[in-house]
Amino acid sequence: MNAPGPALPQLPPEQVFDWLDTEAEKRASAGLVRKLRARPAQANELDLAGNDYLGLARDKRVAGAAAAAALRWGAGATGSRLVTGSTELHAELEHELARFCGVQAALVFSSGFAANLGAVTVLSGADSAIVTDKYIHASLIEGCRLSRSDVAAVSHNSPEAIKHALSTRRKPRALVVTDSVFSVDGDLAPLAELAGICREHSAAMLVDDAHGFGVIGEGGRGAVHAAGLSGDPDVVTTITLSKALGAQGGAVLGPRRVIKHLIDTARSFIFDTALAPASAAAALAALGALKAEPELATKVQENAGNLAMQLKSAGFRVSLPDAAVISVQAPSPEAAVGWAEACAEKGVRVGCFRPPSVPDGISRLRLTVRADLKESDVDKAVQVITECAPPGATS
Repeated sequence: MNAPGPALPQLPPEQVFDWLDTEAEKRASAGLVRKLRARPAQANELDLAGNDYLGLARDKRVAGAAAAAALRWGAGATGSRLVTGSTELHAELEHELARFCGVQAALVFSSGFAANLGAVTVLSGADSAIVTDKYIHASLIEGCRLSRSDVAAVSHNSPEAIKHALSTRRKPRALVVTDSVFSVDGDLAPLAELAGICREHSAAMLVDDAHGFGVIGEGGRGAVHAAGLSGDPDVVTTITLSKALGAQGGAVLGPRRVIKHLIDTARSFIFDTALAPASAAAALAALGALKAEPELATKVQENAGNLAMQLKSAGFRVSLPDAAVISVQAPSPEAAVGWAEACAEKGVRVGCFRPPSVPDGISRLRLTVRADLKESDVDKAVQVITECAPPGATS
């Protein structure tokens, strides 16, 4: 017989969650406390923290489409896509996304997180090995955890490490998972080289193009398209509708049989209430705006490069952007928090990334640039970031 285990504590109801206080104290001592900050409806500051890369979230075409759809279809989708949640708007958005990106089909989810979760889990499984860049987005990581696959997270942006993991895997199927543009420093994955490695080892590739779509490639068609991989039978792309398109939701793009498989098996699609019709209409209108004004994609890259070079010239440790994301290294988590708060007080809102959000343990200000920034906005951002910089922020 098994020996009895240790006596379990008998706690009164009010003490059951006391362990949360201990965890909160640990986070506070490490400078990792997070706060929700409500923003006003009308921006009264320079926003370099949101992901509205093309400046379309407040575009009258986009907001107007959302309002009209809400009046026609109601405030919510009323059910999952397979019950009552699919509308003509969802179908039209999927058709237009697929045509714009040059793929066979698309499937819209309620969020980019849900799209990544669904794609990873249904394209892997117990007979699969997953090889990932260790800097992939948290939603992809959660998909890997749920996949039941053998998972190898390898060195950042290392094709050789991907190749080694594929060649030494023990499972018959394999899936390589990567961001296109990594969300912390904004650097670009070598997608064409990775695709070649995948084909050498009979592996499929899943690319999260959340930060590339709308910014990189011809007319903003994304990093996968720019790498010449759109429409390839072994490549699947995920995107979010909440960044460049300024709306809400996510989508998976790829071969038609992959999309059919997702509809039948992806739990984050089957059991989730559909994207609200207003958000689908907003994304559709934003995509139309991008088609009409392809120069928006070029403009956001120009603005990002200008801001990064000015900050670098000021002595900061700055990532040089491949898309719209710039990071500025801070000397500590506490310094990063104080720096961001000081910038906000002077009218410039910036992101603050600290462990565990950053996989390399380096705290940062994270700046996201928009196509509609004026030269004076860039100058103001550089001035405020410089004035508020803590000791040790410059090299």
